Amino acid sequence: MKVKSYKAGSVGEVELDALPFGEKILYRTLKDAVVMHMANQRQGNASTKGRSQVKGTNKKPYKQKHTGRARAGDVKSPIWRGGGTVFGPKPRDYSYHMPAKARRVALRSAIAGKLSDGELVVADLGDWNEPSAKSARKVLADLGSPRRACVVISERNEHLYKSFRNFPLVQVRTAAELCTFDVVNGGIIIAEQGAMDALATRVGAKNKTESNS
Repeated sequence: MKVKSYKAGSVGEVELDALPFGEKILYRTLKDAVVMHMANQRQGNASTKGRSQVKGTNKKPYKQKHTGRARAGDVKSPIWRGGGTVFGPKPRDYSYHMPAKARRVALRSAIAGKLSDGELVVADLGDWNEPSAKSARKVLADLGSPRRACVVISERNEHLYKSFRNFPLVQVRTAAELCTFDVVNGGIIIAEQGAMDALATRVGAKNKTESNS
């Protein structure tokens, strides 16, 4: 299929083999992968103090009977202001993992969705011998200054990463570390041809059973 291409400041079209990414978008698997990613990002370090952890005396605030007031054991009671919290949140781990096959299918569906929506650009980004925000800005400007973008490269390039890192909502990922959330949340995908080849190898359907899942 034909997709948008970018090279040396000019935007055109190029043929891309979309067969490894399939045509069917599995929305349920896609959603599961996104929810898993967001759950794994939760720090889960909210913490409240229970009755035994609140600072205060254990002395009875007043005598048990003949005061006309409800009986009270100590000022750390949960029903008193400044007392402990009942069943409050404690630090916990929210992370979990989907099967590797399901994650692979979800990423494949996400890329297929970008292809069908025309939000994937195969770009020749050239050599980045030094960080250059000016060059990065030109690439984005030539592609219409997208609000969100995810630059996918075949190999890690520190200069390219530093060139794009100061642009809000622009992420740089290698083909090996790209995940479903990056694609779904990334807006327009600007990918090198080598990165697309690596992704086709990584997430392409390996057998008939997986392609029908």
